[in-house]
Amino acid sequence: MADELDGSPILQETLGDALPVLERFHAKLEAEGELKGLIGPRDVSILWERHILNSAAIVPFIKDALGEDRVEGRKKGSIADIGSGGGFPGIVVAAMIPNVPVTLVEPMERRVEWLQECVDEFGLGNVTVLRARAEEVPVKPGFDVVTCRAVAPMTKLSGWTLPLARPHGHLVALKGRSAQAEIEKAAKEIRKNGGLNPRVLEAPVAEGLEPTHVVIVDKR
Repeated sequence: MADELDGSPILQETLGDALPVLERFHAKLEAEGELKGLIGPRDVSILWERHILNSAAIVPFIKDALGEDRVEGRKKGSIADIGSGGGFPGIVVAAMIPNVPVTLVEPMERRVEWLQECVDEFGLGNVTVLRARAEEVPVKPGFDVVTCRAVAPMTKLSGWTLPLARPHGHLVALKGRSAQAEIEKAAKEIRKNGGLNPRVLEAPVAEGLEPTHVVIVDKR
């Protein structure tokens, strides 16, 4: 079943230099993703929009949080993707920000194996795959940006992610339409874990496609 966006100019416009790697990622997901339980059967024809472009929507916000010197590799930076699963958004982020080290954190062995296969096959030299739960990741020195997609509500996510951000780092998470309600409900947990100024921003996906939402929390 062909993807609705195969060959669309939207892909080059949105993904830029990362497109060749992400075309290979798309092909691997198409061939193996459903079989390995990484995507649902209805996702196969909409992989670009639902998973890859949706993940790419967070990249401008991560770049902004890192600052230009880190994005360009003039200053050291670091990103952690918690609960990477099938590689969303971590593989996409790593392909689109190749100068910054990205750690993919995933507790399930079969998903860790899949992520490592992707890293090796696509030559993603800036990626480390770590089999661990968030609470098992060393807190120091901390990451400049901690990211995630569809992992847990903010009441839980705050405690899993904010401790991993360095002082003055950021949590930048992809979220659904309930994002504002989630951060309001999690206000106490966010403060308890050193989070400041939680906010929800609309994240454009691509021209003609429905936008998504990003939650950003600064670390004290």
